[in-house]
Amino acid sequence: MKRIIFATGNAGKLREIRAILSDLNVEVLSMKEAGISADIVEDGKTFEDNALIKARAVRQDEKAADAITMADDSGLEVDALDKEPGVYSARYMGEDTSYRIKNQNIIDRLSGVPDEKRTARFVCAMAACLPDGREILVKRTMEGRIGYEERGENGFGYDPIFFLPEYGRTSAEISPEEKNRISHRGKALQAMKEELYQAGALAKKEG
Repeated sequence: MKRIIFATGNAGKLREIRAILSDLNVEVLSMKEAGISADIVEDGKTFEDNALIKARAVRQDEKAADAITMADDSGLEVDALDKEPGVYSARYMGEDTSYRIKNQNIIDRLSGVPDEKRTARFVCAMAACLPDGREILVKRTMEGRIGYEERGENGFGYDPIFFLPEYGRTSAEISPEEKNRISHRGKALQAMKEELYQAGALAKKEG
């Protein structure tokens, strides 16, 4: 069975990835599960830059010699905040700061901003490095608005304040199955899955 080593230690993200790739004949491993401990410096200026930096760093480890290495870089862009926190979403207000504090800070900074100007989007760039040296890059988004309070227990990160007008709920209030269909990461993974399938890098399960 072919392996994908995904450059993440985020359990929630890995759960989403495995669910979306479940129809492929592939084993999805985290870096830790693959025994890789690369020291990755995410100093890119764009989501695409950082995704490639991470995927390439894992690719260089000899334990990944026969594997597809993948990485994503994702974040929240808030239009009224000049697209902050953007590529710094994970490090916004410090990496060790809880998302409850980060989310409240964004809500506070948008105090008095009306609904129509609270537009925001989740962005996900996803990169794959194949054993033969080929690289694939895709990017997808999910549009929404910043809410006025945290709502929902599903999801993680900024999900509780990301309101989806067409659903009347935040992305932390929809089911994991719904989220995988419409989220930035879900759409990027689906696009990447198709690219890998078309490239002959992965095959669908038989039967």
